[in-house]
Amino acid sequence: MKSLSFPKSKINVLLLEKLDKSAEEKFKKEGYNVEIFEGSLDEGELIKKIKNISILGIRSKTVISKKVIDSAERLLSVGAFCIGTNQIDLKHCSNNGIAVFNAPYSNTRSVVEIVIAQIINLLRSIVKKSNEMHEGKWSKDSINSHEIRNKTIGIIGYGNIGSQLSVLCESLGMNVLYFDKLDKLSIGNAKKVSSLHELLKESDIVSLHVDGSEENSNFISGKEFEMMKKNSILINYSRGNIVDINALKKYLVNNKLLGAAIDVFPKEPLNNSEKFQSELMGIKNLILSPHIGGSTKEAQKNIGNYVPNKIIDFINTGNTSNCVNFPTLSLPEQRESHRFIHIHKNEPGVLLNINKIISSFDINIKGQYLKTKEDIGYVITDIDREYDKSVIKKLKEVNHTIKLRVLY
Repeated sequence: MKSLSFPKSKINVLLLEKLDKSAEEKFKKEGYNVEIFEGSLDEGELIKKIKNISILGIRSKTVISKKVIDSAERLLSVGAFCIGTNQIDLKHCSNNGIAVFNAPYSNTRSVVEIVIAQIINLLRSIVKKSNEMHEGKWSKDSINSHEIRNKTIGIIGYGNIGSQLSVLCESLGMNVLYFDKLDKLSIGNAKKVSSLHELLKESDIVSLHVDGSEENSNFISGKEFEMMKKNSILINYSRGNIVDINALKKYLVNNKLLGAAIDVFPKEPLNNSEKFQSELMGIKNLILSPHIGGSTKEAQKNIGNYVPNKIIDFINTGNTSNCVNFPTLSLPEQRESHRFIHIHKNEPGVLLNINKIISSFDINIKGQYLKTKEDIGYVITDIDREYDKSVIKKLKEVNHTIKLRVLY
């Protein structure tokens, strides 16, 4: 193994939000120092901790703000052990040469299964009847009890989760409609509708699978609830800001909706010791769960392996396969060479200036790869084994340079 630009024993990893043990084991096996926190940290706490951290692992509760990033003097990568990355200031990470990796597929099946389970629970009033039995009440009847077969589900957001939900719902005999702002091809017999209004008007069940971007805040509010069928149900296992909570409460209490299942909330506790509070508490035809859509042993183990593998590969080789905010480059390790990673603003002439400097030191380039993404340029240069170390200082001085790393 060739020596890296710094010893692995000096790479400090901070893992928050009770990540699967496999993530800790992966990083420790690589020789990194790993520190674990069961819950999330707020901005102030994270700023205190992050100064000497090279790799940060989080889930959805921890917010990586501009202030946090500016306090991170050694941060190379952030791992989001979940699907969404809205909690991370991706642009500021890019501008500081910090690569962000997530797990876009690892918990898809877990979320889909619990959504189907909640649809059945709501259509059969299982939670209501269970609570009544705990109170000694025997209510053997079929009031508000329905099969899911032949029901129409409207899926909003036809990405990884939405499309797999579509497949399983169709296999259970449901009719599937979907709406997505992007042009997504249907799978099976799912039917794409042209407007949100059409989907809401025709669906017995509405399931949300969109990101939590600012433009999607209160995506479902009073106007949308008015469009929905009488006795329809709403499922939200995506992001907490998507549904107007007060409007949802109103349409549950006035019995416009048969019920709802909500797993995500605008404000969630940072850890399990913090008390949960919501206007939705106490509504009988509502199933609440503590953001556990992807919280299965299988999903967390998959994520715990996938994200560390991507980060370790990035640290060791510079590969950015499936990186959220960097251009994607994946290339083999060159033997008997050194590898420079140059992260820069996407401006004309940077590569030319890099090569002028390398040439001025009479260094032979064995391989070079450039790719850009929006505002960021990413160059990997493999050079001959022997070189004048002062070239590193010169490369750091190239206009528009964000970060330079020497790998081996």
